[in-house]
Amino acid sequence: MKYKEFLEISSLKKEDLIAHAYGSLLEDPPTEFPQVPGPPFLMVDRVTEIKRNGSKGFLVAEKDVHIDEWFFQIHFRNDPVQPGCLGVDAIWQLLGLYCSLNGATGAGRAIGCKDIEFNGQIRPSNKLVRYEIEIRRFSIMEQQGVALAIGDGKVFVDGEQIYTIKDAKAGLFKGLAYTNFPHAGTNSKGGIIQ
Repeated sequence: MKYKEFLEISSLKKEDLIAHAYGSLLEDPPTEFPQVPGPPFLMVDRVTEIKRNGSKGFLVAEKDVHIDEWFFQIHFRNDPVQPGCLGVDAIWQLLGLYCSLNGATGAGRAIGCKDIEFNGQIRPSNKLVRYEIEIRRFSIMEQQGVALAIGDGKVFVDGEQIYTIKDAKAGLFKGLAYTNFPHAGTNSKGGIIQ
């Protein structure tokens, strides 16, 4: 797919998301094109709806639930449940993806959120998780080399809303990627992001 097409798409299949994670989705990617996490940490199987409206937008994504998910094997023994933090991370992953879908580049990072409520759970016999995010603010700050998306997320399992995430924030940061891993280098140590 060409970069121009990527900036106009309204959905992504699982194959597209995996190609995005491995850096092979685009024929002509811009410098510092961001990547979503690869499996098994990629928490979505498809993005079914992408709406862009200036500084606002809307995303819907889905994940099929499988009895052999890695987290069900360890969280918890004899009481399998998907960790709630993975649902929150899915919202952050999608906010970073939204930034790239709107022309931003750089390494993706979760920045935070205000409120999280867990009112339910995801078990191995469930079928479908759906994520909905209302993007309330998207901006690219060229001089700082930063793009930011802020939105409210909802997580549903088999049609029931189980999580609410308010003011989730994720961004893309230019010059932050640690591309020469595992070798030591400029970005090989963590700490405060400047």
